[in-house]
Amino acid sequence: MPYKVIQWATGNVGLHALRGIIEHPELELVGLLVHSPQKAGKDAGELAGVATVGVKATNDVEEILALDADAVSYMATGDLRPTEAVDDMARILESGKNVVSTSVVPLIYPPAADKASVDRLEAACRMGNVSCFTSGIDPGFANDLLPLILTGFHERIDSVRVMEILNYNTYMQPEVIFETMGFGKPMDHTPLLLLPGILTSAWGPVVHVIAAGLGVVVDEIRETYEQVPADETYETPVGTIEKGTVAGLNFEVQGIIGGEPRIVVNHVTRMHDDVAPEWPQPLGKGGYRVITKGNPNLQIDFQMEGESGDHNEAGLLTTAMRVLNAIPAVCAAPPGLLSVLDLPLVTGRGLMR
Repeated sequence: MPYKVIQWATGNVGLHALRGIIEHPELELVGLLVHSPQKAGKDAGELAGVATVGVKATNDVEEILALDADAVSYMATGDLRPTEAVDDMARILESGKNVVSTSVVPLIYPPAADKASVDRLEAACRMGNVSCFTSGIDPGFANDLLPLILTGFHERIDSVRVMEILNYNTYMQPEVIFETMGFGKPMDHTPLLLLPGILTSAWGPVVHVIAAGLGVVVDEIRETYEQVPADETYETPVGTIEKGTVAGLNFEVQGIIGGEPRIVVNHVTRMHDDVAPEWPQPLGKGGYRVITKGNPNLQIDFQMEGESGDHNEAGLLTTAMRVLNAIPAVCAAPPGLLSVLDLPLVTGRGLMR
């Protein structure tokens, strides 16, 4: 029998998830929560761009919570509303439904996330006798699962570096691009992402989960970043980057062990391929790179391309499918908050068709 799944929200990731559930042979869509009044009442298949499926979208939370379902795919935005997102997930868990989510990214490793949020969700899991798993691509499988797998091939590990190397100009979330990340802003402007502690809040748990997988303890987390301006004005799909404004961002979240940065999350983000040519370059259009040094030295490059040819579209799709394909494992897990260290190998079971 397929697992009964509710999709909560149809934004950039949620819309990919909706289609992913509808077309997944081991999942059955039984409910859809939307926030836009214009979407309420429409067939989920119509919203996903596929044939009608007989499930109508609703913006009635109580109606959704009353449905019989094994799991809820929770993908409402959580970056700027983490408390509200945690409250939503807690209510879902208390209703007896497992949760897979991409929203509150520090929860990829609960021991390193906000304690109040973790306590709230753990209590909800116990009440509902269910589990909650947060992942995606980054933070997510590209910088926890992939590096942890690679470390299993070493005799000795000296350092782990996980890199995202992407051009974000087709990442169609202008608020994130321009306001949160600060692209297109004056060079002396400090965006939300670069306020002290924000990088650590988002990517510190990645450092800690890798450390936990290696059996070591991080002494401290350090943040570094560099920005570069646009040499000319760039017209991009997501908006205009004026000459002289921020067009490139290179940041690191460093896990310090024994006085040295031994576990590092590094983002090299451009708004045009010509920006900062001296920075690391992707092999293809953009993706992730894992470098583990020791004996031996290893490196893998993970490239992405969606059906349209766009790498950012592929990133959104893999973000959604990482947690959807984990639903059977999450439903089978003991009650509580889960991380990559708690799940068995999740494969694309049933997807070759």
